[in-house]
Amino acid sequence: MIRNEWLEQIHEPILEPDRPICDPHHHLWDHAESRYLLDELLADTRSGHNVVSTVFVECSAMFRADGPAPLRPVGETEFVNGVAAMTASGGYGEIRACAGIVGFADLNLGRRVGEVLDAHVRASPRFRGIRHAAGWDASDEVRNSHSQPFRGMLSDERFREGFAELGPRELSFDAWLYHPQIHELTELARAFPGTTIVLDHFGGPLGIGPYEGKREAIFAQWRRDVAELARCDNVFAKLGGLVMPINGFGFHGRARPATSDEIVEATSAYHRHAIESFGPDRCMFESNFPVDKQSCSYAILWNAFKKMVANASEAEKSALFHDTAVRVYRL
Repeated sequence: MIRNEWLEQIHEPILEPDRPICDPHHHLWDHAESRYLLDELLADTRSGHNVVSTVFVECSAMFRADGPAPLRPVGETEFVNGVAAMTASGGYGEIRACAGIVGFADLNLGRRVGEVLDAHVRASPRFRGIRHAAGWDASDEVRNSHSQPFRGMLSDERFREGFAELGPRELSFDAWLYHPQIHELTELARAFPGTTIVLDHFGGPLGIGPYEGKREAIFAQWRRDVAELARCDNVFAKLGGLVMPINGFGFHGRARPATSDEIVEATSAYHRHAIESFGPDRCMFESNFPVDKQSCSYAILWNAFKKMVANASEAEKSALFHDTAVRVYRL
């Protein structure tokens, strides 16, 4: 649930307000307890930073109500393409929201998923790839991904048959999983070196359930796994999605939301290692809104990102905040 009054407790001057930003990861949905559509997105992107474009990532919103089940996720692309057309009209300022669309197609369909991918492409010229979330953990205290993955899905023969349909269509794969699964993604990336893979949210370092209180040991393993993954040239990294409740920092449960300095203190080690491993040309900052809005506001989050790379060169900053995302998603 988004608590705007709670978030209003913290305000900061906007750092580098003119720097162009492409936010390559946000959602749109209309749930009974949480509405995040164009109005809410614009309220955040207009809160001080210079967000010039965004990429929408699937969240099971606005699926078709009928028709063949495998094709129902195309409804989400149709919906988001309409939102993108609204801002492309210029009637909402210079921002081009949802300039790229990452939808959902069930790769467990195997080769049959090609029909679904083609339907997405027909539904929008902005369609760039899919995310089939693979976040799975044996603990009942960790919620598995909304796409109902199973253990070892990334290695499954049928899943890989479906994955093989992405490359010939020049479609990318956004990978959402948990940190114990990063090595599985490395194996997948090596098996398909011609397919662009984007690691979402640092590979999901968990800090709840059986992982609570083990941050140092988990970070050490995460560092090794990320460094190995970064050796795959077809993998890119999204830097964000680290202040969700599952990460265990607890910002969402406090009386006051996080400041940018607190976010920097808690998460900068992850950012530094990812940038060192992948390089700025393969990294992109992301908001993961409105999910990360449970812990801080949009303005605060991007201030934190800017503080983390304050000493970077201008070329590095341009890559991290805009150019990598634009290149990867072909905006």
